[in-house]
Amino acid sequence: MSDQTKEKTTHIFALRTTANREDQVMDFLGSNIKKKKLPVFAVIRPHGLRGYIFLEAKDKASAEQAAFNVPYARGILPKEIEYAEIEHMLEQIKREVNIKKNDIVEIITGPFKREQAKITRIDKHKEEVVVEMLGAAVPIPITVKMDAVKVIRREKDDDEE
Repeated sequence: MSDQTKEKTTHIFALRTTANREDQVMDFLGSNIKKKKLPVFAVIRPHGLRGYIFLEAKDKASAEQAAFNVPYARGILPKEIEYAEIEHMLEQIKREVNIKKNDIVEIITGPFKREQAKITRIDKHKEEVVVEMLGAAVPIPITVKMDAVKVIRREKDDDEE
């Protein structure tokens, strides 16, 4: 059976909430789902999206039942959400980063924005790099996220240390 002929077994619904109350709504939903043994398979609070929680449930009635009488829950949106619409909010994208030790980078976010630095260490698991500021009088190691730096120059010979 191909993916097109398979019946969709789960559906994704958006639950509107009071802004900045998503965590409390998540707690209430979790206990509601357990207590009523509802066919709700996932409750997701996407980072950076205020006022909404996504529920993956067997049907709309199950999602509505989970949100019924939950404080700060404003209701399930009438239209079902397609996975493709929210996929970018959910998946932790592991991209291959082309950063090497001794690269000269520019910090693109945070308090050191627009400063140039040299990579001294890379932690791929934590997705962090340790840099030393080029403009600083005393080299102080600073740990920043990999996506907070942009390579601007690559050192030709790695044995420069």
